[in-house]
Amino acid sequence: MIQSMTGYGKTEILLPTKKISIELKSLNSKSLDLNLRVPTLYKEKELEIRKIIGQAVQRGKLDCSIYIEQASQASLNCINKEVVNHYINQLQEFVKGDAIEYLKIAIKLPDALKVEHEDLDENEWLLIAKGIDETIQKFNNYRLAEGASLAKDIIQNITSIKSLLAEVLLVDKDRISNKKEKLRKAIDDLIQNVDQNRFEQELIYYIEKLDINEEEVRLENHLNYFLKVINEVESNGRKLGFITQEMGREINTIGSKANDSVLQKIVVNMKDELEKIKEQLLNIL
Repeated sequence: MIQSMTGYGKTEILLPTKKISIELKSLNSKSLDLNLRVPTLYKEKELEIRKIIGQAVQRGKLDCSIYIEQASQASLNCINKEVVNHYINQLQEFVKGDAIEYLKIAIKLPDALKVEHEDLDENEWLLIAKGIDETIQKFNNYRLAEGASLAKDIIQNITSIKSLLAEVLLVDKDRISNKKEKLRKAIDDLIQNVDQNRFEQELIYYIEKLDINEEEVRLENHLNYFLKVINEVESNGRKLGFITQEMGREINTIGSKANDSVLQKIVVNMKDELEKIKEQLLNIL
């Protein structure tokens, strides 16, 4: 099943003193482009997180964010006693007052409070690693759902091209014979005599330039192969893109050889359907 390049997943982990949120989202990209935002506490695990996500996601412009919401900020902020005492001593040199007044002023001055950085707890990290796996699973499920929707539209476009190719075969059935008759009539209308053998040689050369049978067969094979690949287990947007390029070549050749207004209109419709497919494939993994 094909997967969309667009994905989203989020997991929340509730701990006694904090809530940890893990969010993963992506847009289309030719390669893996991971933008990772993690708190300072988990910086030492950044390479491991990148490896986990890279192996699971493969491709896309990804944003992964891990947030911490502390249940109590008071536990993190502590009074820097040395700095506060230093401020109080300085204040006492300038103005007279009681200790409470000095403390109210000192506590508002720079570096009066300090943040106690906690160490990474391995048990907590195991929960986060599990949360990352859950987020990736949700993310991939989102991609699969989006991919199923894209596949439905693309298959409909392929079906339209198949129908148009059937019209080409129908029109092409009598096209060559009609061209022969027109050429013969044009020759018959000429006054001078024509070498019949030379005429037949030139006619064969001209008809070969108009023949689109090989292009019709190749285009049909490409369409069938495209449907086979799009229904494979693994999503392969690049491969589908290559097949689409080959389809475009055959359609363009049919258009250049057509020399027929009805065929030209059909070819234009085929190109329109093919462009829709190309746009959709830009968002396929």
